[in-house]
Amino acid sequence: MGNCLTVGPNEALVVSGGCCGSDIKTYVVGGWSWAWWLISDTQRITLEIMTLQPRCEDVETAEGVAITVTGVAQVKVMTEHDLLAVACEQFLGKSVMEIKAVVLQTLEGHLRSILGTLTVEQIYQDRDQFAKLVREVAAPDVGRMGIEILSFTIKDVYDKLDYLSSLGKTQTAAVQRDADIGVAEAERDAGIREAECKKEMMDVKFQADTKMADSKRELELQKAAFNQEVNTKKAEAQLAYELQAAKEQQKIRLEEIEIQVVQRKKEITIEEKEIARTDKELIATVKRPAEAEAYKMQQLAEGHKTKTVLIAQAEAEKIKKIGEAQASSISAVGKAEAEKMRLKAEAYQQYGEAAKTALVLEALPKIASKVAAPLGRTNEIVILSGEGSRVTGEVNRLLAELPVSVNALTGVDLLKMPLLQKMTGAQA
Repeated sequence: MGNCLTVGPNEALVVSGGCCGSDIKTYVVGGWSWAWWLISDTQRITLEIMTLQPRCEDVETAEGVAITVTGVAQVKVMTEHDLLAVACEQFLGKSVMEIKAVVLQTLEGHLRSILGTLTVEQIYQDRDQFAKLVREVAAPDVGRMGIEILSFTIKDVYDKLDYLSSLGKTQTAAVQRDADIGVAEAERDAGIREAECKKEMMDVKFQADTKMADSKRELELQKAAFNQEVNTKKAEAQLAYELQAAKEQQKIRLEEIEIQVVQRKKEITIEEKEIARTDKELIATVKRPAEAEAYKMQQLAEGHKTKTVLIAQAEAEKIKKIGEAQASSISAVGKAEAEKMRLKAEAYQQYGEAAKTALVLEALPKIASKVAAPLGRTNEIVILSGEGSRVTGEVNRLLAELPVSVNALTGVDLLKMPLLQKMTGAQA
């Protein structure tokens, strides 16, 4: 069994070994590959760009001037199958720093050899050409390692003897001299041209001033003529305006008089209508209400008179009827009372003592109510006694004293009645 290995586009996977002693190597970039356990070996190599800074110090040029040159190179492992195999053969198992060191030494060697064939001026003034030459010379050697030079530029060139600065000063002085000469010649030519231009300007200005003066004089003359014509027209227009204004004012005055006449006629008409309205209003608000009030008072007086007569007649009839009714009632009541008394007398004569007893018994509730009237205003009666039998005894005593009290008030002896005799006997 084995593993399925994957790799990104920035790396190359190298699978070595296989079944039956196979020596085939598989190179995979941005893909996958199968690796057997124990019998396959897998390694990776980077395909990313590597930045190098080759530096050659105190290298003598073709003129014997020692200079120091610093460059910047961008290199990477090539991905073509044959060149990738060469790179893996050279660098597989090495770190990125080790690969950079090998390529850096190769570039610095070629840079030194090229510096010895060129002058300082060629190196300093045409850096692009110098970098291109280094790239062309070094490319075959690093290509045989499977490395590709993507770019190479010269970063800095300087020397310790100030040769380059002196060279620059000489060139600067020459340029400054030529510039001063050019400035002087330009100022001279400019002065000459300025004088010529001033002369031409003055000529043109004089001609222009002359033309302007002529034009101004003609303009003033035309303005005067125009002003005279305008003033004449204005005066005519003013007179015509005033005349027309007077006519219009007169028309307006006539119209105002007519309006006032019409207004006065309208006012007279309105006053006449107001007088008529006032008369009608007085009739409606004073005369008519007065007549209505008088008629109302007359009718009210007649009605009151009639009412009084009718009320008096009704009252007399009422008194008459009441008197007749009361007389009939009194007569009937008297007859009834007489009959009642007669019947009572007969009953008393017939029954004797029993009738008296009945009268006493009928009167007893009235007597009791009168006697108990003060007790009606009493909320509560409390009988103080330590024994329950004494309450019963008190009630019996009160009942026993009742016939004596009735005998004293009416002369009737209740104890002689059979019922009370039985009740007193039972209590004894």
